[in-house]
Amino acid sequence: MNPAEFVIIGGGWRAQFFLRGARDNPALFRVSGMMVRDAAKGRQFELAWGVKTFRTIDQLLAATSPLFAVVSVPRSVVVDLLEDLTNRNIPVLTETPPGSDVASLDRVNALTPRGGRIQVAEQYIFQPMHAARLAVVRSGVLGTPSQAQVSFTQGYHGISLIRHYLGIKAEPVRITARRFESPIYKGPDRSGPPKEEKLITCAQTIAWLEWPGKLGVFDFANDQHRSYVRSDRVLVRGEKGEINQSRVRHLGDFKTPITFDLLRHDAGIDTNLEGYHHRGIVGGGRWWYENPFVGDRLADDEIAVATCLSKMADYARGGDDFYSLAEASHDHYLSLMMEQSAVSQTPVDVPTMAWAKW
Repeated sequence: MNPAEFVIIGGGWRAQFFLRGARDNPALFRVSGMMVRDAAKGRQFELAWGVKTFRTIDQLLAATSPLFAVVSVPRSVVVDLLEDLTNRNIPVLTETPPGSDVASLDRVNALTPRGGRIQVAEQYIFQPMHAARLAVVRSGVLGTPSQAQVSFTQGYHGISLIRHYLGIKAEPVRITARRFESPIYKGPDRSGPPKEEKLITCAQTIAWLEWPGKLGVFDFANDQHRSYVRSDRVLVRGEKGEINQSRVRHLGDFKTPITFDLLRHDAGIDTNLEGYHHRGIVGGGRWWYENPFVGDRLADDEIAVATCLSKMADYARGGDDFYSLAEASHDHYLSLMMEQSAVSQTPVDVPTMAWAKW
């Protein structure tokens, strides 16, 4: 099969993840053009990535024949672009979130009945360790998951992980959130390591998401991403066992405890000469995750983004949803309600929205 040809609309920091996914997998993907409104920034992309850039969607689509478009723009303008591309019958992989507020989520979900073919690039469930944990949960060795505590990433991303670990869709939920501020020394950001010692105030949000018989605990501090001194935590529990970070404990039978660790296997270490890349995650005598891009020198997040691209190519060719517009909208909606609870310091009972069906 020929490489999946796609275009990118937007010239921000996240757009480069999709460019890397295509550059490192030329047999699978090809970026045939980008729409970058600013001419100077467009020239920078052309020099750095060898991709042709255009100033308007009309120019972009007149010069290309994409299988799908990647939309990587600020949330304030994303709905207009999704409406435009739906009218042009172009399948879309859009960045998170697909709208900024409840009104925009209502508006964008109205595109689906009109024939909009839209998926959302929520990559965290496809990162290797999360994918391995999810495989363990879905295998049934923990029993039915009843609790997931996630301190890994912000807002809708963290909620998406909680839902997937618990096997929850769009059932009504009660959210109780609180916020706490504390000092921390500033760590790395998108531009790289810190350039000076700087003490900042860090806001931490802790929330309980309560479904009948299931509990999600969201815990994230704003400066946790990339921090040198703040670690991530994941705990998933069922009646037969639990996953605590990368350690799995479960019952073989009622009197036989079994423990194994989820271990990363990376090539290119010590005397291994296969070239540095991630191979997969093994535990308890089996592979729980195998990297579909073995041989490519990709970071975990880049593997996850490339996975989104691969699944989007399948979807655009007639395949199934992998993270639908409705699912992404629901996670962002829960995130908005979590913020409302944190500000008001009162629980919020969240119903199932009319469009939250998948």
